[in-house]
Amino acid sequence: MDTATEHDAAARIRAAGLKVTAPRLAVLEALSGHGHLDAETVFERVRGDLPTTSLQAVYGVLAALSGAGLLRRIEPAGSPALYEGRTGDNHHHLVCTRCHTVADVDCVVGQPPCLEPGDAGGFAIHTAEVTFWGLCADCRSSEPAA
Repeated sequence: MDTATEHDAAARIRAAGLKVTAPRLAVLEALSGHGHLDAETVFERVRGDLPTTSLQAVYGVLAALSGAGLLRRIEPAGSPALYEGRTGDNHHHLVCTRCHTVADVDCVVGQPPCLEPGDAGGFAIHTAEVTFWGLCADCRSSEPAA
């Protein structure tokens, strides 16, 4: 991580009310610009810079950073929890049912009944998650012609 990026990451961690630690910086770096990663993939990336870090420590850091709003945790059905650095907006996800690739999709357009329930049952809604399931372009192109 370059000095400017590390300084920015440290400032974000402090602003979230957390202590700046090497594992927290390393986890943010591992997720920076890398899409949606599971904890084991984050661990493999962090272990290169911090060889004494454990998988359990990475899980703890992911929980702390997600709880502070610095990371987003998503749980597509049938997949382990995935973490991403894109936070602060209302984006959604596309998931390939064959290879399990996950991609971001900006806010859904059209009629929003799925974003505002007809009866919230007393809940104050702050987030709506939409997951689109289908085949990614690579999987579609590998299918035999019909």
